[in-house]
Amino acid sequence: MIKLNLSAQTLQKLRQLLQVKEGCTYEFLGFELNLETSYVKDALNPQAIARFTEWHIQLLATLLSHYAQATPTSLIGKLIKFKDLPGGYAYEGAFNKRAINPIADFFGETPELLKQAGKQIGGNELSYGESSVEITALAGIPLTYILWSAEEFAASASILYDQTACNYLPTEDLAVLAELTTGRLIEAKNCKLTK
Repeated sequence: MIKLNLSAQTLQKLRQLLQVKEGCTYEFLGFELNLETSYVKDALNPQAIARFTEWHIQLLATLLSHYAQATPTSLIGKLIKFKDLPGGYAYEGAFNKRAINPIADFFGETPELLKQAGKQIGGNELSYGESSVEITALAGIPLTYILWSAEEFAASASILYDQTACNYLPTEDLAVLAELTTGRLIEAKNCKLTK
């Protein structure tokens, strides 16, 4: 377990935004966040949390602090690429390198494992591409992962956002959230293979 040092005000805003009614735990991406104490537990792989550096802890705390400022917005169901988010084209190269390419690299030979890994972190199977899954990274921010496996060409992947995602987080934070989600999918795959 690690402590994120979120302020009492941020924790209260998160409870309201996430509509946590029973208990005080919010589960996302295989993490359990205590909304009273700001401690995070890794339910997917308890040993993995020990690899978090101070930078990772601060990054997660900053992401959740920014998210706490959001006003809930209904999803409109229009999926867009990262480059189509406000200013997304400026970060597209880094986004592809950190969030999309690892999906093609780690799941390209075994696309069915993307669905299995997605389910481990609360995702739902979809029917896009050769393998696809929708993962609610944070409430109101579903990420749609689509994979085409390596056959005649190299494996490729895509991550799509609901057009309303930028109502919850700035574009740079949405890139960080996708990178975190990609990392959790890979962690889920590795956990599955070692069990």
